[in-house]
Amino acid sequence: MQQNIIWKGQLYNSIENCVVRMSDRKIIATSTVIGYFQNTIYKLEYHIETNRNWETLLVEIQSQFQNRNANLVFKSKGNGKWAKNGKRVNDFDNCIDIDISLTPFTNSLPVNRLKLAYNEAKEIDVLYFDILDQQVKAVRQKYKRLSETEYKYQNIPNDFEAVIIVDELGFVSQYPGLFERTAMLKSSYR
Repeated sequence: MQQNIIWKGQLYNSIENCVVRMSDRKIIATSTVIGYFQNTIYKLEYHIETNRNWETLLVEIQSQFQNRNANLVFKSKGNGKWAKNGKRVNDFDNCIDIDISLTPFTNSLPVNRLKLAYNEAKEIDVLYFDILDQQVKAVRQKYKRLSETEYKYQNIPNDFEAVIIVDELGFVSQYPGLFERTAMLKSSYR
């Protein structure tokens, strides 16, 4: 199955075209985000691969912002141990999930992986890519399932929280103040 999703970024003045392919063995998301922030046009392309348990195996990011290009490649075996550009790094141990600041797609990773019951909450370590500040760091996040489609998301310590709305596939449809899905269609792009 393959889905083509368009998100509009409200805070970051962006538009994203994300193609998600799901097979019996893995999930692959490939996306392009373009936007306008701090009087600069930016571009982000990412490629994410997970296993069927939604444990992240590969993240490739290419970005352009403020006349700088950045290319990152992070690989894991889905166990929270990472290699950056081919070299093992310990700073991100236990980070099974990733979070890329300019896309709501990465919220779908823990939503689908954790499989929380109603009113169940879990804190997780996450490998966070702040594209506009050009930082990569480990952060702590908390997800709590409120209903069939609602999840409360929090940064720990609690300096930000939001109730995100997802569809039956766990893809974000609304992220108040940040992102809104404008289209989602089955597609056959290659």
